[in-house]
Amino acid sequence: MLVEFGRTRVLCCATVEERRPPWLTQSGQTHGWVTAEYRLLPRSTQIRTPRETHSPGGRTMEIQRLIGRSLRAAIDLNALGERQIIVDCDVLQADGGTRTASITGGFVALALAVQKLAATGDVPTGALRQPVAAVSVGLVQGETMLDLCYHEDSQADVDLNVVMTADGRLVDVQGSAEREPFSHATLDVLLRLAHQGIERLYVLQREALEI
Repeated sequence: MLVEFGRTRVLCCATVEERRPPWLTQSGQTHGWVTAEYRLLPRSTQIRTPRETHSPGGRTMEIQRLIGRSLRAAIDLNALGERQIIVDCDVLQADGGTRTASITGGFVALALAVQKLAATGDVPTGALRQPVAAVSVGLVQGETMLDLCYHEDSQADVDLNVVMTADGRLVDVQGSAEREPFSHATLDVLLRLAHQGIERLYVLQREALEI
């Protein structure tokens, strides 16, 4: 699954494994698991990003935990049984919003994997609860903006990443003021803008899944 947000391009693939992480097995719990891995390819950025050859760096770990947490909101883990699905998000080109693109495309990859499991009877048809998608919003020179590119993000006075489920509930909101603190009213405006953008993303996800 290739997802494009402007000039940001991320390849999202899902792998089903008939085993679970050791920590989950040892816990005595019987539900399945969904996790994610995220990487920037070296020339996805303007200046080459070195490969993380040993362990992921702090930023990478934070983003892939966000992706996994977001995708788990879309699925009934109990319905997965004793298996896990790993969603790999490889950034081919980065121009801002790589984490939001990864979540949005990652859901489609996850849904395709679950559809195949349901077709073979390995999971019930209701295993996938609802779509989840994400987008960035910000306040740039007094103007609210949706899906900020790198240049816009670098100038933003306020920057938010918003993850939502299809029924309008929030999974995650990451935001900060770069200069002056911002008001609750500004936050409400940005959240409404994010909701509008995410509603459009749900339509595109359904088209990709042909549902």
